[in-house]
Parts: sequence; C-alpha cells; structure tokens
Amino acid sequence: MSMHGGGRGGGGGARGMRGGGDEEAQRAVNAEAPRIPNLFPRIVALFRPHRAKIALTVTLVLIGAALSVVPPLLVERAFDEGLFPAEGGPNLGALLRIVAIMIAIYVLATGLGVWQTWLTATVGNTVMGELRVSLFRRLQSMELSFFTRTKTGVIQSRLQNDVGGVAGALSNTIASVLGNTVTVLAAFVAMLLINWQLTIVALVLMPILVIAQRRVGQVRARIATKTQESLSDMTAITQETLSVSGVLLSKSFNQQPAEIQRYERSNDEQVGLQVQQTMSGQWFFAMVNIFLSSIPAIVYLVAGWLMAGGAPDITAGAIVAFTTVQSRLLFPLMALMRVGLDLQTSGALFARIFEYLDLTPSIADRPDAVPVTDARGRVGSVTFDEVSFRYPDATPESRPTLDRVSFSIEPGQFAAFVGPSGAGKTTVSYLVPRFYDATGGRVLFAGRDVRELEHESLVSNIGIVSQETYLFHATIAENLRYAKPDATDEELEIAARAANIHDTIMSFDGGYDTVVGERGYRLSGGEKQRIAIARVMLKDPAVLVLDEATSALDTISERVVQRALEAASAGRTTIAIAHRLSTVVSADVIFVIEGGRIAEQGTHAELLARGGNFARMYEEQVVGRPLVD
Repeated sequence: MSMHGGGRGGGGGARGMRGGGDEEAQRAVNAEAPRIPNLFPRIVALFRPHRAKIALTVTLVLIGAALSVVPPLLVERAFDEGLFPAEGGPNLGALLRIVAIMIAIYVLATGLGVWQTWLTATVGNTVMGELRVSLFRRLQSMELSFFTRTKTGVIQSRLQNDVGGVAGALSNTIASVLGNTVTVLAAFVAMLLINWQLTIVALVLMPILVIAQRRVGQVRARIATKTQESLSDMTAITQETLSVSGVLLSKSFNQQPAEIQRYERSNDEQVGLQVQQTMSGQWFFAMVNIFLSSIPAIVYLVAGWLMAGGAPDITAGAIVAFTTVQSRLLFPLMALMRVGLDLQTSGALFARIFEYLDLTPSIADRPDAVPVTDARGRVGSVTFDEVSFRYPDATPESRPTLDRVSFSIEPGQFAAFVGPSGAGKTTVSYLVPRFYDATGGRVLFAGRDVRELEHESLVSNIGIVSQETYLFHATIAENLRYAKPDATDEELEIAARAANIHDTIMSFDGGYDTVVGERGYRLSGGEKQRIAIARVMLKDPAVLVLDEATSALDTISERVVQRALEAASAGRTTIAIAHRLSTVVSADVIFVIEGGRIAEQGTHAELLARGGNFARMYEEQVVGRPLVD
C-alpha cells in the first residue's frame, strides 16, 4: 500500500460528462477509488457517542419537516374559504385565522431550525475533531520507518485537508438527509391529497434524474480523490521548499526557478482538478433546475385541460396549493441529490482517512510487556546478542546493515562506536530504544529483551542527543520542559549550568523566555546542542545515546559542547556514535564497526597498540591526512 500522495494524472474526468467519448477514461478513474471494507458502518460508528443529541436532532427535523408542508395546505384554505368562498365576498375572519396560523408556524419552524442547526454543527464538528485526534494519535504510534518513507506534506495533508474535506458532510448530512427526506415524502403525500393526476405529471421523470445523479456522483468522487492527492503533493512541496532548511538548500544551489516551476506544475494540476470538480455536476444540476422549474407551467396546462374536461376537485386554491407544494419540493429534492453526490465524494476522503487509521504500528507492546525495573541492579546495561538488522525498505538480497553483532555494555560504562559512514553505527542507536526491531538476535536492556519491556518505560530510561538537534519554535524554557513538563525554574537552571549554556541564555534579552525560532535557527550550532544536552539532563536517563553530537560543529564549539557532554555522561551509561575519534579517547570501550560487523574492540590505548583499522583511522585524523570513508 503506497503512502505517497500521488495523483499527478487527473486529466479528463469531467469531460466524460459531455459525451460518451471518454467512457474508457472514466472507467479507469472509477477503478482508482479507494476501497475500504465496511466504510459506511464505520462512518456511522463515529456518531454513536452522540446518540442523545442526534435523537433530539432527528425529533426537531421531523417536526420541522412536518410543519413545512402545512402552509401550502393552508394556502388552499385561504384561497377557497377566505379569498374566494363559494358564496359572497372574501371571508376576512377565516382569512385572519388562517394567516395567523401560517405566521405562527413560520416562527416556530424558524426557531426549531436554529436549534437544529446548533445541534448538527456541534455534533458534526465534534466528530470531525475526534476524527482528527484519532488520526493524530495513530500517527504518533507509528514506527520511525513509516515517517522515513512518507513525505511530511502527505501526512499533514491527510491530517488537515482530508479531515477538513469531510467536515461539511459531518455537519450537514444528518439534517439534510432526514429533513429533506421527510419533507419530500410529506410533500408527495400533500400533492396526492390535493390531486393525484397532477402528482403523476410532476413525478413521471424522476427516475431519469436518479440515474443521472448516480453517474455524476461516481465521477465527482473520483475527481475528489485526485484533487486531494494533488493537494497533498502541493503541501509536500511547500513543506520541503519553504522550511528554513529547504530555503537554504535552494538558495545555495540557485534552484529557486526550478522550485517555482515545480510548484507551478503542481498548482496548474490542482487548478484543473478544482475546475473539473466544480463543473462535473454543474451541467447536471442546471438541467435538473430547468426541469423542476418547468413543472409549474406544465401543471397549469394539465390543470386547465382537466378543468375543461369537467374535473370537479380542481379549484384555484388547489392549483395554487399544488404549485406551492411542488416549489417547496424543488430545493429539498435538489439538496437530497446534492447530498448523495457529496456523500459519494466524501466517501473517497473517508477512505483516505481510514486508510491511515487502519495502519498497524510494527513497534508495539506485547500484552505481557513489563516496565523497566532495577531489581537486579542492571538498569543501564545494554547487550546485543547476535543482532542482525535490515531496514524495511531494503531488498532481501542486500547486505544487512548489522550482521550478527554481539557486545555488552555495563551500567555506567562509556562505550563508543566508530567506523566509516554506512557501517551501521547509527543503527545501533536506533535499536537500543527500539525505534526498530532487530530482524535477528536479541537486544537486551537491563537484562531483558527490549521486546518484553513496555516501550514507554524503555524510552523513559534513554536520552538521545543527535547530530541534528531539533528545537521547537518556542522559548528556551518551553524547549527544555519538553523533557519534563513540571520542571521548576531552578531545575532548568541546574540542567543548563551542567550543559554549560546558562550564562549564554542569560545573555539574551529574554533569558529563558527567548524564542529560538523555527528549528532553533536563531541560535548557533553549539548553542542548540548545549540546549539539547540540558534537555536530556533534565530527563535524567539511565542511558545516554550521543549520535555524532559534535560532528557538525567547529573546533571551538566542539570543545564547549564536549565539556557539556562529559558532564551529562557522568554517572550514567553512555553510548557515543563518533566520527571524530578525538571525542572518544576516554571511552571505557570502543567498538569499531565495518560492514555491519564489529571488527575491533578495546580501549583507545589497546586499539592503537594493535595497529589495526582504528589505529589507521586515528592516524589519518590526528596527522591530518584526509579520511576516505
């Protein structure tokens, strides 16, 4: 199942409305529609927690629909008994009573309509909000590999655009379907009571409209799917190119014109699809409007023909009442047809949402998972037992990233992993907190297989400082409290001092209330890293993972950050993924990884004495010769 927002074709869906020349293309579009089992029952289930409000809404709708057909019947009475009674002139008393009842009904129906609108808006938007939160919760539970293979813009579009696209259906469907259905049925009954011959004339062509509605609905649903996928592409392009990193990249390579052209192509496709979506049902509704609007004229003609034939039950009041009921039938019937089209269109959006809601995280707690405990004094120990690993998108015949790797790190030890790029160093740091599951062997934390531990408990014992520090567009204090929301100002200062960043923070005008900018771009690389270290220290984990935390810094910044890292690693297990070997000289044990296997291990002095690959890499870095990965 593809998670990427495609849909870059989208040519001629709407053209199929104008003739049969594009039937093959339309069938191809139909085949692209999402298919989700039990889609309608699942949509209905979204409303189940709101049964009480829905029941009240249904009651109001039924009352309002029943009231809507009373005024036309009163119109007949007003004509036949008030304005043109059988004997004498107008009966003002009867006319006054009838008009008073009509006004009272209008006032009551309007009040009920306002109440009903509030209920439907409340239920619809509440359900939409719950759906958005459920989708966000599902995305939060997904494993890391899902986000590495899916564009951020596609995920954002699914969460915002798709959920927002069904908001109209959620807010309006209950009232529209129930109210208009009852109104149409009541109007039909009233028309039959007034005159059955005229009713037959008004209804004879309805099956043709139903067939046309179904056909147009299918086309619109497919166009809606293409439109949302195209919108996902535009969102992804915006996310990629207008982020700070994206802007820096395009400017540094002078690619702004190319990015503008790429966005223009996607925008042109979106404009075309939006026009198709707008026009796909426009001709149909125009013909329906002409047809239904012509019915009164035909009714007058048929009524005159019947009266000329001596029909006794056709009076002026009956004709006026019938055309009034028929005119009230026009908009509910049009609304019902449009609701059917909108439901079919929204079905495509619901399918996209449920597609994500049905995703199953590959990293999940077992039913018998237990929290991390220190019963045996092993919290902080990390062991790899014949661990092999291949990334999910790797081909079966490719070399595994890790191949039967075994090592043991004792609580409080400082262990370093070095080696050429692509050797598998960072993968080790992913497997310890179980961001991925090993494809072979076991990863043990505190003496237990990580798959036997509650993931939340495992992660709470591990702190990670990576090469690419991520800071939110918020204050320094808010970024620090991400690790510990209830941390006091004193705790923030202690962590910041330990990370050697407190004095720098206080030099800012806002101090700890300084906003760092998107991804911390208002700070230098060293300042960001030290804030990240302070954040981890505030978490106070048993194991600290440093993934090339100083590799992107200049020499001066590296020394400052390195002192902060030494303070952070004191008294806790530290796993350092290092490119610069000078940063791991003091490590208790150094593992040299090459080709997914441990080639050497020992202390810095032991490895230099052996004269192996580590000694060669160290010599290249210290002497200054370029290191070729």
